[in-house]
Amino acid sequence: MFEALTPVSEMLARNLDVLTQQPLLVCGLLEDNLPGMLAQAGPAPRIFTTDFRYFQWQEQQGNSQIEFGVQPTQGAPGLLLLMPKAKAEAEYLLAACLPLLAEGAQLFMAGDNKGGVKSAPKLLAPYADQVNKLDSARRASLYQAELVRPAAPFKLASWVKGYSLELEKAQAPLQICTLPGVFSAGHLDSGSRLLLDNLGNLKGRVLDFGCGAGVIGANLLKRQPELELECIDISALALEATRLTLAENQLNANVYASDGLSQVNGTFNHIVANPPFHAGLKTFFHTTEALLSSAKNYLVHGGSLTLVANAFLPYPELIEKSFGHCETIAVNGKFKIYRAVRRS
Repeated sequence: MFEALTPVSEMLARNLDVLTQQPLLVCGLLEDNLPGMLAQAGPAPRIFTTDFRYFQWQEQQGNSQIEFGVQPTQGAPGLLLLMPKAKAEAEYLLAACLPLLAEGAQLFMAGDNKGGVKSAPKLLAPYADQVNKLDSARRASLYQAELVRPAAPFKLASWVKGYSLELEKAQAPLQICTLPGVFSAGHLDSGSRLLLDNLGNLKGRVLDFGCGAGVIGANLLKRQPELELECIDISALALEATRLTLAENQLNANVYASDGLSQVNGTFNHIVANPPFHAGLKTFFHTTEALLSSAKNYLVHGGSLTLVANAFLPYPELIEKSFGHCETIAVNGKFKIYRAVRRS
C-alpha cells in the first residue's frame, strides 16, 4: 500500500543533499517510504504520524523512530512537513512540532501543487522571516525556511472546536468536539444525518467504525445508554476528538486505534459505519472494501452491518458477495443507507 514513491517524494529525491544535512522530524501526509529514502542518503529521520495504518507499516519495516499520537514528544534538528489535505491540520502540525525544535532549525514543507502546498509561505510566516521555494517538479513543490521565532508551547485544548447538535424528544443537545482534519469537524454532514435517522433501536455490543468526531457513537449512547459501544479509527486526531465528545456529554465507550477491523476482538450485535471515501487527494476504497468483505465474521448470528455511502459507489455488490443480500433502507439523492444481516 505504501511501497511506491509518490510524485512528492520523487521530487524530494532530487533534493536529498539539502534534506539530509541534518536529522529531520518528518510528519504530515506520509504515503510511502520517504523516511527510508532519507535514511539511506543520510541520518535517519524521526517520524510523527497521526495515521495508525502508516505507523503500523513503518514498525513492520523495523523503524523504531516513529511516534503515533496527537503530538510528538521528541524533536530533531530540522522539520519536514508533508502538506496534509486540510490547511488547518498543517497549522496544527506546525504548532505541535515546532516547540520541539531549536532556534535556527531548518524547516521544509513539501506537497502536491493542487494540495495546498502553495500556502507554505503564509503557514511558515509566524515562525520565519523568509520562505524560499527550493524546487518544483512532478506537480509538487518544496519550500525552505529557518526557525527564527520560537514557537509557543503546544496546548491541545486551544485547537479543540465544537458545535451543538440538536436531538429528538426534547433531549439536551449533544456537544461535539473536533480537531483539525477530523471528519464532521464543523457540522453534521448529510450522510451521517441520514444514517442516524435510519438506525432505529440497537442492542448489545455496537462498533462505530471510523468514528471521526464521535458524532454517531455519541448519538447512539445518548439514545441508548445501555449499549456497549466501541469506537475505532486510524486517525489519532479522530480518536482524541471522539474521546473529548464522549467526555463532554458524560458518555462512555471503548475508543481505540484500529486498521480496519484488525485490532477488533470478538463479535458485535451491530456494526455502524460512515466509511472513508477520500485519503489525501486520492479516492480511497481499500478500507471499506476490507470492511464489507470481513464484517460478517465480526457479527453474531442475526447481527447487522449498516453503513452510509455515496450513491454511486459499488458497495451493494460487495455486500451481497459477503452477506448474500443487501438492503437499501434510505436514499436522499447523494447518499444511500445499506444494511445486511448475518444469517449464517
